[in-house]
Formats: sequence, structure tokens, C-alpha cells
Amino acid sequence: MKKAILYTDGACSNNPGMGGWAYILRYNRKTTENCGFEAQTTNNKMELMAVIKGLEALPERCKVEVYSDSAYVVNAFLQDWISGWKKRKWKNSEKKPVKNLELWQRLVELSEYHKIQWNKVEGHSDNKLNNRCDKLAKDVILQNK
Repeated sequence: MKKAILYTDGACSNNPGMGGWAYILRYNRKTTENCGFEAQTTNNKMELMAVIKGLEALPERCKVEVYSDSAYVVNAFLQDWISGWKKRKWKNSEKKPVKNLELWQRLVELSEYHKIQWNKVEGHSDNKLNNRCDKLAKDVILQNK
């Protein structure tokens, strides 16, 4: 199984508001950057989209190290919120529907296909690739204002 490293970030101007997502993917001795924009969204959706788009860019099943500054995304896997949501038919601990359900379901599919190691990084710290993703996500918002 090939290995990949994926850095991701999402951003939102006013929350909700215009949003951007970005990833940097290191796979098969190549580094790829990609980003996208949504006119009306939330920061959490953009964090999810960044990981989804990065994983979807892989042409085959891989061992993937995912680096994100989103506690929302990383803790869902590291603290296994997903199992609880599934047991409760995609309801959270307050018995309310899990927000961003379709995105979570897609990310779960991808996490079952790939072998993922989830890594939480500090946002806006000295992590060069996370900072680059942050810049890409914010720049795509500025380009669409």
C-alpha cells in the first residue's frame, strides 16, 4: 500500500459566509496543492471539504497521514465520535441531527477505504504546510470577493 501525506485547512469569512478549503498532498514523490470556494458556507464545512477533496485526489487506496488544525474533524476520529453518531442514527449526544451529515458520511467512506492516521496540528503555529493551506484557503475567498 502506497503512502501519502495530506495537510488540510478550511476558512470562512464571517461564519456563515464565503468559505475556502485547501489541501497539500504528498503522494508518489509529487506534491499537489488544491483549493476551492463556496459562496455561502461554514468553517466546519470547509474543514471537512478540505480533507474530503484531498482524500478523493488519491487514485488508489493508501496509508495516509492526515494533518489538520480542526479539532472538529480530527477529534471525530481520534475520540471516536463517529461510532456514537452511528449508534444514535447520526444524532449527536444531545439527540440532535449531526450537522454536515452528508460530508461526514462521505469522510467516513473515505476513512474506511484508506488507512488513515489522524494528526492534530496547532493552527497558525510554526507548521509550514498547515500555514500554507491556511493561506490558500483564505486567498481563494479573497479572489471571489
